[in-house]
Amino acid sequence: MTAPAAESPRPKDVGILAMEMYFPRRCISETELEKYDGAPPGKYTIGLGQEYMALADDREDIDSFALNAVSGLLEKYSIDPKSIGRLDVGTETLIDKSKSVKTTLMSLFSESGNFDIEGIDLKNACYGSTAALFNAINWIESRSWDGRNAIVVAGDIAIYAKGAARPAGGAGACAMLIGPDAPVVFEPIHGTYMADTYDFYKPNLSSEYPQVDGPGSIVSYIQAFDSAYTSYKDKLARATKAHLNGCYTNGYATNGVHETIPKGPFTLEDVDYALFHSPYEKQTVKGHARMLYNDFFSAPSAPQFANIPNPDAILSTPRTRSVTDKVIERTFIAVGKSSFAQKVAPTMACSRRLGNLYTASLYACLASLLSTVPTSELHGKRASLYAFGGGSAASFWTLRIVGDTSEIAAKMDLANRLARMRVVPCQEFVDALELREKHNNAVAYTPEGLVENIWPGAYYLDSVDEKYRRNR
Repeated sequence: MTAPAAESPRPKDVGILAMEMYFPRRCISETELEKYDGAPPGKYTIGLGQEYMALADDREDIDSFALNAVSGLLEKYSIDPKSIGRLDVGTETLIDKSKSVKTTLMSLFSESGNFDIEGIDLKNACYGSTAALFNAINWIESRSWDGRNAIVVAGDIAIYAKGAARPAGGAGACAMLIGPDAPVVFEPIHGTYMADTYDFYKPNLSSEYPQVDGPGSIVSYIQAFDSAYTSYKDKLARATKAHLNGCYTNGYATNGVHETIPKGPFTLEDVDYALFHSPYEKQTVKGHARMLYNDFFSAPSAPQFANIPNPDAILSTPRTRSVTDKVIERTFIAVGKSSFAQKVAPTMACSRRLGNLYTASLYACLASLLSTVPTSELHGKRASLYAFGGGSAASFWTLRIVGDTSEIAAKMDLANRLARMRVVPCQEFVDALELREKHNNAVAYTPEGLVENIWPGAYYLDSVDEKYRRNR
């Protein structure tokens, strides 16, 4: 009887090997949108913390976004299409109730003859991309892995009906090459929270616009953060204890980054950067403040909280009530001002220029960080990530930058590309949305949006035939 072959060594340091962003050619100024809408000065720029917002008319859809992101990834990094064994897509921009965006992306692999690629679309508001990422990582770390790399795609066109939410839109997509021995390594412990809520959802399949409970969405974001962050801290503490007792046989003990286990309870102080799902910057400010609140609640005597005003009043406020307590929120926003500037601001370049990217939002923050901070400063640094999607789903986890990220930064060329976007009059934004409304679910039509508004060489929607087949 032949002895079974020895099992191959398990992959280590699984994370991002390469990264690409795609976004529309046009954006509008939120300052000008305030004037256009007759809103008080600062309502969008201060109230939401937004500067610009990308726009897409009926010439672009989620398929073209994803095609541009993945084709850019393959071309810029000279990736052999045959080297890809999994491709997962996270999006909530629905254009078909059956056919996935992933199947459209298979056109990029057909010439190479590679049709053996696992993965599919994942959907839950802005969280689908994180589920896609976890799937890709788990596949590579599993016994099902065939030695090839994975691609994770996140992208959306975030638009709203007329009203208070419309300035919180945006558009863009991100593609990430995932594999072992990566310079950006995802650590294995996740704190996750899932609940049945109606803060944000899209029940009307004849419209691209969501149903949004604005105040409820903010509360859901914070409540989900509290639970996911607490779960992460509890899991990390148990893993640390088990590892120190010599009985922890997976996760940090074997993935090549076990030196990141902290000596005490995890806090914001344990990371150099903090990434948050960023529908708009003010929500990110609140998320960062809430992280500090949770750390304070766990260790109120920590040195960083020495100057907290009325600490006893904060500690005596029930945590459930603290979620909507504006005094507590303002207190930790003020306390965290310098921390935000140091740990969060370097992640906000895409958000400030593109607006809300839904599933791509968190990963655009990561792209911003890798592009904004020189690799010499990033090496050895650690970052936390908070993913959130209404409805609701959330996770908190961490990554470490263990290698050279200069190639990723150079090939994304993010700052220059963002600067080359055309800032157009707000009427073009309104016209773009009207075109999308006019042609939503339309059949046998040619889009009316101008091709010159698309980046040269990019994929775009050319037509939809009498059987709803989309041609690019």
